[in-house]
Amino acid sequence: MLNIFAVLKMPFIEIHHLEGRTQKQREQLAKAITQAVADIFKVQKEAVWIKFSEMPKDHFATGGVLVSKK
Repeated sequence: MLNIFAVLKMPFIEIHHLEGRTQKQREQLAKAITQAVADIFKVQKEAVWIKFSEMPKDHFATGGVLVSKK
């Protein structure tokens, strides 16, 4: 049976970044963020969920200009 109180304590972190980061970089970031969230929120590391969303450089703009054009 699902424990709704356990689910409510589940921190979900979503990270958007431009393409080009390595798997090792994402792993290192996930480890560091997981540890920080677990320590600060007082939850088990297994309860921390992280989703990485990689964006192509032509799907993101700053100042009205696609990053791929900069």
